[in-house]
Amino acid sequence: MNCSLKDKVIIVTGSSRGIGLSIAESIAAHGAIPILNARGTVKLEESSRKIPNAYPVAADVSVLKHAEELVNRVYEKFGKINGLVCNVGTGKSVQPGQETFAEWQKIFAINLWSTTNMVEASKRHLADTRGSIVCISSICGEDVIPEAPITYSVAKAALNAYVRGVARPLGHLGIRINAIAAGNILFEDSSWDEKLKIDPVAVRSMLEREVSLGRLGSPDEIACTACFLLSDCSTFTTGSIFRVDGGQARGS
Repeated sequence: MNCSLKDKVIIVTGSSRGIGLSIAESIAAHGAIPILNARGTVKLEESSRKIPNAYPVAADVSVLKHAEELVNRVYEKFGKINGLVCNVGTGKSVQPGQETFAEWQKIFAINLWSTTNMVEASKRHLADTRGSIVCISSICGEDVIPEAPITYSVAKAALNAYVRGVARPLGHLGIRINAIAAGNILFEDSSWDEKLKIDPVAVRSMLEREVSLGRLGSPDEIACTACFLLSDCSTFTTGSIFRVDGGQARGS
């Protein structure tokens, strides 16, 4: 089985930093042409210059029109789309019990609509290449994680339900879709980076108590799973949620 991504055009949303950037770097190392995306242009252009063959496209994919424009631009440039990584998301929201209608709308737009918009915009092109979609989710959508924002947890649970549910109709088009339920991932300016600076003792205590491997994860560990799911090494895999969390989640 060939696990290479050579010459595959793969869009990675939210890829100017963190997990998305690591995935873009990894797929490029495996021979793919990574399409980097973010809302702002400065950091996006800076990040794309570090990756061979990277092609940056600024767009807010939580807006359907902008997602369609991104997909159209990529298709006009390369004539094909082989893969899609839906990485746009944020866990920054209000404390449990402080939810408002506006906050629900904002968090769902970032964590769910950004994915559904991109899938709808790109599926006809992905059908042509029998492509693969990878959605970056969270263990917060699989289990009750203490102190995690409820808006975020519900949005990620909805994302996981979407992946499971849409796998069948997309499968009829020859498209695979899976999700990665990420655990606590550390990178520069991430929430865990902030928490370590504020109270490293509390972070270490939580890891020893809650995480089987007793540590934070890295973006590269998410990227490795993403590469597998984008490649032909996973051609009989769809509608699945893969936990990459060091053994934290306790749910079934």
